[in-house]
Amino acid sequence: MVKRTRSEKWSQDLEENFLIAYDQHADSLFRHCLIRVRDRELAKDLVQEAFARMWLYLREGKEVEYERAFLYRIANNLIVDGARKKKSASLDAMMEEDGFEPKDETLRDPADVPATREAMQMLKGLDEIYRTAITMRYIDEMSPREIAKELGVSENVVSVRIHRGIERLGKLMNRKVAKA
Repeated sequence: MVKRTRSEKWSQDLEENFLIAYDQHADSLFRHCLIRVRDRELAKDLVQEAFARMWLYLREGKEVEYERAFLYRIANNLIVDGARKKKSASLDAMMEEDGFEPKDETLRDPADVPATREAMQMLKGLDEIYRTAITMRYIDEMSPREIAKELGVSENVVSVRIHRGIERLGKLMNRKVAKA
């Protein structure tokens, strides 16, 4: 029988426990990463990196009380870090190469969404003062203060117009639903 040193036993136990943790958590961690990044290869890389970092952490003699939570935290941090690097790198490149700020491609043109098109049509059924206030607030994304300054009225008047316009828009939508 071969006698093992305390260090060798610790190392072997650590490896066995790590492999057990891998078997228990790798599939669910992969699914989590896949849902978050929507890229199979990237999800595999994230899981591999999460386990590699956990291994290094454990090899330093540190303990992990909740392995699953620890792995998910590492994976989520990697996802966030990757998104930040990807955005900043591509934005920097665009600024240097083209000299302009690129449009956020994750945002869709509201007019492309059927419900938005329908709401825009209904907006035309409102009186001009309400339509203008709502458009400036929600389409042009202006604050009530900016709208008031633009229209030459008080912020209170703008807020009232927005509120009443939304109420009337709601009534128009309800009428349409009742007819259908």
